[in-house]
Amino acid sequence: FASTAIFGPLVGRTADTYGRKKGTLAFTVMYALGAMSTKSPILAVLLVGRILSGIGTSLLFSAPESWLVGESQKSGDDPDGKYLGETFGLAYAGDSIVAILAGQFAMAAAGRRGPTGPFELSTGFLAAGGLLAALLWKENKAEGSGGDAKQSSIGDAIKVVKADKKIMLAGAVQSLFEAAMYIFVLQWPPAITAAIAKTYGAGQATPYGAVFSCFMASCLCGSTIFGKLAKSLIPLETSTSIMLLIASIAMSIATFTVSSTMNLA
Repeated sequence: FASTAIFGPLVGRTADTYGRKKGTLAFTVMYALGAMSTKSPILAVLLVGRILSGIGTSLLFSAPESWLVGESQKSGDDPDGKYLGETFGLAYAGDSIVAILAGQFAMAAAGRRGPTGPFELSTGFLAAGGLLAALLWKENKAEGSGGDAKQSSIGDAIKVVKADKKIMLAGAVQSLFEAAMYIFVLQWPPAITAAIAKTYGAGQATPYGAVFSCFMASCLCGSTIFGKLAKSLIPLETSTSIMLLIASIAMSIATFTVSSTMNLA
């Protein structure tokens, strides 16, 4: 997470300058190296692997989507962005379906190869994705990605944010929501492990893959519901407020339930 925060702005700008396809291929290589580093017992190698994975995460959340937007703009076939929006909607739904399957594959790989099994399996999928991008994608870059743009891009972005408070507010809401989500991501494995050990005994294995698949199934439901709401007459601001309220209630229930259980113990 720290390497993502530190290198994120530089990585996104570099992908825009030198090419989004190259950025996507770099993501597959860095993620594969990070995954393979889990086989090493050396702490320094593990640390370097985590840093590479963090940089790869920054590329994952910038290069492929930027490439898609750039190709859509270059083709001129979707001036209103209607089909681009539908494509992103289908992609997010597809992500959830793939993640559900990935949870099951990861659990099977861990059962056969141990804790590093899922990381070994992921390198095969990363190689396949990188190969498809290398063969099928055309390179595209940000318009005007010369020397002047490289020096002023972040400054220009800050000016745009300052000029429109709505952008700053939207960014703040998303940042706070994702911060809460990542806190949950870090906390649910030990919490559910403790709950299973208390209920079934200390020797009982925790089915992380099955639990993760359930989370991803919920994401798929959320994406589907959002797609329906977006096509209805309900304003986006209203549906987003309802979503944030539901998320706050869910987080509160999880917090108070775990706290009560720990106090009773």
